[in-house]
Amino acid sequence: MSITHLLEDFTVQSGGGAIHLLDDDALEEQNLAAFEKGYGAGWEDAVQAQEQSQGQISAELGNALQDMSFTYHEAITRMTLSLEPMFQGLTRVVLPDTIERGFATRLVEQLCEMASEQIEQPMQIMVPEGRAGDVEAMIPSDLSPAPRVIEDPSLNSGQARLQVGVSRREVDCGALLGLVAQAFDSYVFEAREALSNE
Repeated sequence: MSITHLLEDFTVQSGGGAIHLLDDDALEEQNLAAFEKGYGAGWEDAVQAQEQSQGQISAELGNALQDMSFTYHEAITRMTLSLEPMFQGLTRVVLPDTIERGFATRLVEQLCEMASEQIEQPMQIMVPEGRAGDVEAMIPSDLSPAPRVIEDPSLNSGQARLQVGVSRREVDCGALLGLVAQAFDSYVFEAREALSNE
């Protein structure tokens, strides 16, 4: 017994029309067109997937760079804040002591420089009270004419006035130290602000 009556017959077109068979050339053209269409669709899918992948990689790279930048800046800020005690020690202990020890030497250097420009002119050094002995001990004995060292009660520690002939200079190590301390304080303040804005 045959089972053909159970299966649908595809040789007859629905609607009662005639069957249209393709010759080998037409079939080959149809297959090529279908291949081209499928190949083009696959190519477009590959290009789209590549663009999506590149976009995702670029976004991930951007996020990683931003995270690294944030981490770097956060580390710098935290390091700056950890240096605050050192900055305070520098501006309150080390630098004042260094300036104090080098004060007389610096005055003599300035005076010698001024004297070389104005030979044989009278020289005066006005220093704070209690510093005349330190300065006189540093003045070279062959400096002619010998400068007069005068204690001036209006001068604070680290300040002096030099005069050679009509040329005058003021030395204010305290102001310099204040500027350095202010710069350190500003730097630490900016670091704190940056950390609090995170």
